[in-house]
Amino acid sequence: MEDKLRYPIGKFTAPQVYTTDYLSERIQEIAEFPALLKKEVAQLNDEQLDTPYREGGWSIRQVVHHCADSHTNCFIRIKWALTEDNPTIKFYYEDRWGGMDDNVKMPIEPTLALLEGLHFRLAYLLNSLSDSDLEKSFIHPEHNASFQIKEIIGTYAWHGLHHLAHITELKKRKGW
Repeated sequence: MEDKLRYPIGKFTAPQVYTTDYLSERIQEIAEFPALLKKEVAQLNDEQLDTPYREGGWSIRQVVHHCADSHTNCFIRIKWALTEDNPTIKFYYEDRWGGMDDNVKMPIEPTLALLEGLHFRLAYLLNSLSDSDLEKSFIHPEHNASFQIKEIIGTYAWHGLHHLAHITELKKRKGW
């Protein structure tokens, strides 16, 4: 049960081949994420927003802010990969960021607006990339591995839907 609460849509599975259709579908999911998230959280009150999606997990409020933190880092990492030769990106402690005052207490409306603009830019950029751009990469120091932009597209499409499912599943369990 814990694994289902933690990974309601399962863990990310990379495709064997990154086809044009696969990438287009994932970019569309990235583009649509802010509207889907807003729809799920817009009517929640502060008590609901401050409810963790699982025991020991983040509150819905923290999940919303975490998506902005994570996806902002994603956008910057892709820009680095496009403008530098396989750069080593900066690792960040998402758990520490998630516990900061802005993530714990701040209203979600500014973050929803940020995500809307960020995802518009991210999808616009991703849709403009050439095949050679999709092969560009960065080094993630936490994993000591190189990741290509085409791999990141799938990962972040999954990431948004993963956290969206945390919220929708909690709402179902609570009858909200």
